[in-house]
Amino acid sequence: MKNVAVIGAGTMGNGIAHTFAQFGYNVALIDVAQASLDKGIATITKNLDRMVSKEKISESDKDDTLSRISTFTSIQDGVKGVDLVVEAATENLDLKLKIFKDLDKATESNVILASNTSSISITKIAAVTSRPDKVIGMHFMNPVPIMKLVEIIRGYSTSDEVTDLIMETSKKLNKVPVEVNDYPGFVANRILMPMINEAIITLHEGVAGVEEIDTVMKLGMAHPMGPLQLADFIGLDVCLAIMEVLHDGYGNSKYAPCPLLVNMVMAGKKGIKSGEGFYSWGHGTKDLIVADNFKK
Repeated sequence: MKNVAVIGAGTMGNGIAHTFAQFGYNVALIDVAQASLDKGIATITKNLDRMVSKEKISESDKDDTLSRISTFTSIQDGVKGVDLVVEAATENLDLKLKIFKDLDKATESNVILASNTSSISITKIAAVTSRPDKVIGMHFMNPVPIMKLVEIIRGYSTSDEVTDLIMETSKKLNKVPVEVNDYPGFVANRILMPMINEAIITLHEGVAGVEEIDTVMKLGMAHPMGPLQLADFIGLDVCLAIMEVLHDGYGNSKYAPCPLLVNMVMAGKKGIKSGEGFYSWGHGTKDLIVADNFKK
């Protein structure tokens, strides 16, 4: 397996492309928008420059990594000759199903189709293809080049052969793959998102402020980042989408998204990506500032 296509040039997609290319794979980075591809390559270059400055890689390593990445605005053109496709589009079921239908038509029958989904059923995604045995989840963590974990999610029909191959491939990326079964939220987000949601409920009910909640979790529970800061980092729209998947999947009120989270997303307050969430992330701001809505 040497040729990989990555669908989506956003935060996760460009991180996945960076990682595969850094470890010697030829990568086709595919996105419908050329502007997104340009931004993705710029981000990869910036991250590689940072690694060079920290002496983790050499300048020639950087150049070699970039030379292995090609960009495409067409799925049909980008997936020619690939062995593996990793989809990293927006966490939206309808969009993912459409992409996998297109991938099933555009790729050879032996190509493995993986999704970076953080919560959506791999079995449901696989069902729209003619090769459910070759559909699997590869849930990378953000930032992809740094974080070690990859959740490997087996759908109902995913074969042992494909699972073993993707586990080994993940290890070749210097990652630690963990095999999990196909239930809403898998392991990472089934545990993480209700904690973040509960932190938002705690804020919503006036138990404590943003900084106080994050400080308790950082200093009391040794978390490197408070849950509200982490929500901003993930994207509040992504947090909401995952909570909705959990709520729909389990039908349990404990997974119901907090009304404050819903309202913030509707108001366009999505965290870092929009410049404001529970904290202000204005351009040039070095220190986190609690957003005006939450100041005491």
